[in-house]
Amino acid sequence: MTRLILFIMMLFAWLAPAAADSLPLASLKLPPGFEIELFARVPNARQMALGNNTLFVGSMRAGRVYAIPLRGARKPVVIADGLNMPVGVAFRDGDLYVSAVSRILRLRDIEARLNKPPRPEVVSSAYPTDTHHGWKFIAFGPDGKLYVPVGAPCNICEPDPDRYANITALDVASGKIEVVAHGVRNSVGFDWQPQSGELWFTDNGRDLMGDDVPPDELNRLSRPGQHFGYPYCHGGTLADPAFGKGRRCSEFVPPVQNLGAHVASLGMRFYTGKQFPERYRNAVFIAEHGSWNRSSKVGYHVSVVRLQDNRAVSYEPFISGWLQGESAWGRPADVLVMPDGSLLVSDDHAGAIYRVTYRGSR
Repeated sequence: MTRLILFIMMLFAWLAPAAADSLPLASLKLPPGFEIELFARVPNARQMALGNNTLFVGSMRAGRVYAIPLRGARKPVVIADGLNMPVGVAFRDGDLYVSAVSRILRLRDIEARLNKPPRPEVVSSAYPTDTHHGWKFIAFGPDGKLYVPVGAPCNICEPDPDRYANITALDVASGKIEVVAHGVRNSVGFDWQPQSGELWFTDNGRDLMGDDVPPDELNRLSRPGQHFGYPYCHGGTLADPAFGKGRRCSEFVPPVQNLGAHVASLGMRFYTGKQFPERYRNAVFIAEHGSWNRSSKVGYHVSVVRLQDNRAVSYEPFISGWLQGESAWGRPADVLVMPDGSLLVSDDHAGAIYRVTYRGSR
């Protein structure tokens, strides 16, 4: 009973957002020449999407979608409320698309209607209703389709591969859904490589195999239908103790880069701006939300994977300091490159969005 009470107390402390006036930004460490500042306060800020003049932000626990006008005081406006884990937001042709577990919703002509938002209309309700790994990062691909991941409804199991543990492409006009990637346990971030147009995505590794295995993954989809190993193989080489018997890891697509175990890699973007030094061009920035079931915490930072000839050549922290000892005051959830080349970082724990700029010499 004592352990249960202690666990509940720790859980509430973890979930409680940081106070509005207590963000210790000075504790954040970045490479020389970089600066970080508070961009906006947004409760439980998760995925971000850029409109023409507006930043849209989804949430998880709040059930709300926010809009932040980029001109003026940057005060968040609630444009949708009462939704089921509306983590994902995507903007296209003036409309905002929102993920809400089993449903994809649309708010038409949203930037002209921020003060009186339209009622969300249902684009698709064909996705599973499971809330375990049911929140969804979404984004439009170069083909005009909305990419929607569906996580496994468990820690480790062998679910229907056409329903779970995959990434899908949704035609928002017809409602047709096709699976483009299999064996993906839970992707909460992806982007398209600027030169090749290939889909790259993060994937969260399974729990309860130990502190240091399996790794989270950064993967690349080079053709539709590829299988990335779940639940049979993790990290490209590690057979699952329950489901890996009789399967070879060589059957599956290996990660481009193994990430830290339990770091909870979420939003990721290729750096397409020109403000940062040359060594960051087309690098992958990843929001690592932080561990929840490890004996000592890891993650809680923004990492960067540098590439050469479309291969990962380094993986290292870019921003750290949200984790102080075993206490975390912030948890990065998404990253977004702005038109001026600065980088936004959302933090659902502190209820904040930060902006990273480069001021140093090149």
